[in-house]
Amino acid sequence: MRFTNRLILAGGLLAASSAMADDLLLWQNNSLTYLYGKDFAVNPEIQQTFTFEHADAWKYGDNFLFIDKIFYNGQKDANNGPNTYYGEFSPRLSFGKILGQDLSFGPVKDVLLAMTYEFGEGDTEAYLIGPGFDLDVPGFDYFQLNFYNRHTEGSRAGDNVWQITPVWAYTIPVGKSDILIDGFMDWVVDNDENSKGTYHANLHFNPQIKYDLGKALNFGEKQLYVGIEYDYWSDKYGIKDSKFFDTNQNTASLLVKVHF
Repeated sequence: MRFTNRLILAGGLLAASSAMADDLLLWQNNSLTYLYGKDFAVNPEIQQTFTFEHADAWKYGDNFLFIDKIFYNGQKDANNGPNTYYGEFSPRLSFGKILGQDLSFGPVKDVLLAMTYEFGEGDTEAYLIGPGFDLDVPGFDYFQLNFYNRHTEGSRAGDNVWQITPVWAYTIPVGKSDILIDGFMDWVVDNDENSKGTYHANLHFNPQIKYDLGKALNFGEKQLYVGIEYDYWSDKYGIKDSKFFDTNQNTASLLVKVHF
């Protein structure tokens, strides 16, 4: 399915679900982000990215969706041409909410079933499922820890590969406004080899450091951010780094983000 069709479908599904389950929806937030960065690995080194994000919490869990539209600044990627798209849909179901019981213990606030579907142009599909935990970590706005069994499709095929994904947000008051540090880490902790190919262990660390410019300008808090996104990815896409092909990415991008 083409990128525009996927975006329309995602928007339609979100709108429909909100309309049909208004009594079940606790909150939702949408945003658009623009990123400009250099020194990317594997793909062309200069990239501009437009990202749509949706997050919500409902009676029995939460959902997160993002779709990237990536432009290679006039260059062509060997597989995807001058631009491409990529997205992830990550629903989680809360056992505590479904069972109507308090499952908290120690730093754990809730236990969930975490899932993710990765999609995009070319050989990108993957399906992930496993246990998730909401943690009470002092100072953090939220902290999630998800453990996934990862199934990667196509030439990167991999079964019984485990991925650990923490997700966090931390707010620091600064003068009249705030700095928000949020992001995720995807850590594929083992390898899987079979007749189709190899998906190598890799680590993707992707925090954003953002200043709440809207709050500083009395425009409204948590609506307009500026800052940077740092992106470290060893063995990017599960491709093993070598002296012949550098797949270790270490870069940063300028960022503007609008919430609505």
